[in-house]
Amino acid sequence: MNKKERLQKKLTYFAKKHLGKPYKYGAKQYEAPKIFDCSSFIQYLYKKISIDLPRDALSQAHLGKRINLKKENLQPGDLIFIKGSWGHYNPEFPKGVGHVFMSVGDGKVIHAKWQKASGGRVREDEVEKILKREDLIVIKRIL
Repeated sequence: MNKKERLQKKLTYFAKKHLGKPYKYGAKQYEAPKIFDCSSFIQYLYKKISIDLPRDALSQAHLGKRINLKKENLQPGDLIFIKGSWGHYNPEFPKGVGHVFMSVGDGKVIHAKWQKASGGRVREDEVEKILKREDLIVIKRIL
């Protein structure tokens, strides 16, 4: 196993370890690992493998290499950005970026998401659903 594969495995392990943790919009760094929002969750995971990422999804979307929007191109650790309901905008992303998911392999993504009924939590979803969304903005590879 090479270094990249070890880092991908660690990211996946740490992400799955936090499934079910509560969501809070605007969660602060010091609240992790008890509470997350989407971008603080991603920031926390990457920090666990000694990679510092910015705090917000829009800033995270500027990093890494752009990946084609195909399921077979995804690797664990790839970040998928969508517009979201609270998007932030700039010239590179004029449609806005409001939410981030992380691929964990096996056709799955993990993310911290608000849910009206429960208040939200860290959850796992099928990547296929995400890639079909009309509000998908970009996929980036950090590793």
